[in-house]
Formats: sequence, structure tokens, C-alpha cells
Amino acid sequence: MAVREATPDDVPAIARVHVDTWRTTYRGIVPDDFLDGLTYAGRERQWTAALGPGSRTRLFVGEDGAGRVVGFAACGPERGGDPDYRGELYAIYIDAAAQGRGLGRQLVRAVAGRLADEGMTSLLLWVLAGNPARGFYERLGGREVRTQPIAIGGATLEEVAYGWLDTGVLRGRGGGVAERA
Repeated sequence: MAVREATPDDVPAIARVHVDTWRTTYRGIVPDDFLDGLTYAGRERQWTAALGPGSRTRLFVGEDGAGRVVGFAACGPERGGDPDYRGELYAIYIDAAAQGRGLGRQLVRAVAGRLADEGMTSLLLWVLAGNPARGFYERLGGREVRTQPIAIGGATLEEVAYGWLDTGVLRGRGGGVAERA
């Protein structure tokens, strides 16, 4: 598995991963009609804008051995004005067949490194409370710092924020990253 910065040519693959992983990960958590209504074209518009001029979003892709995009992560400045966390992991998704091979850890390392390069050495991320990937963030040393409601597809769900006050551990400095992550 290899991680690199995304380019506009990656947008269709990012959109595919985004839609497909939402449908597999959130089935039974998010209303089915919302998941069934997701489109590649809609997500392509979202990620094209994220790579556009003036955007502060940074986007990375993870590729399998054949060069196929099987995961991605997006990050940038923390969006809610949190006084303790300057950077935010906006999204990280990996095709089900590519999970458990270390790609998630590689993507998080790339995100933490880029944010640190831009002066953001603390990190926050939001994840749906029912997302089975929460253990991944905990194994990476994320600390649950708060919860909030979020409306998705007409349902009110709960989001959990995980935080790292110092991303050195995510960037490979200081140990503490579980090998199974």
C-alpha cells in the first residue's frame, strides 16, 4: 500500500471509495434511503471543490499494489473554533477489502505530517458513535473529548470527537501507536 497526495485525476476514485464505504460501514446506522441516494457524481463535485483553488483541505489517497485507489483521507484546519485542537481529520475511508493492512495508519500519518508542516500539531476528528472504526482511533491514542448530535437523512445520530493534543505519536515520534491499527 502506498500513500500520496491526491490530484484532480483521483476524484472519481475518491468518490467511489466514499460512496461505497458509506454504504457498507453505515448500513443499519444511517437511514437506508439516505445511503441509497448517495451518488458518485455528487461526491465528485464535493472532492473537486476540496482540491480547488483557495481550498485549505488537503487530500491523500492510498493505493493498492496495482495502483488502484482503495482509500483516502482529507484534513485541514479545525472547523468548529475549538481552542485546543488546531487541525482536523475531516474524512478517512478505506474499501472494506483493503482494511486491516495498515493503510489507515499510513493515511493518518500523512495527514498528521501535513498538518504539522502547516503549524497544526493537535488534531480532532468526528466519527459517528455507531461506526465500528472507533477502535482504530483509540488504538492510535485518540482520546474521546466530546459528543454532539448530527442530523443525517432525517435521523438524529450521535458523533464522537477524538482528539490528540500532540500529533507527534501519529507522525511516528514518541511511540504509542498500536501495531494493529
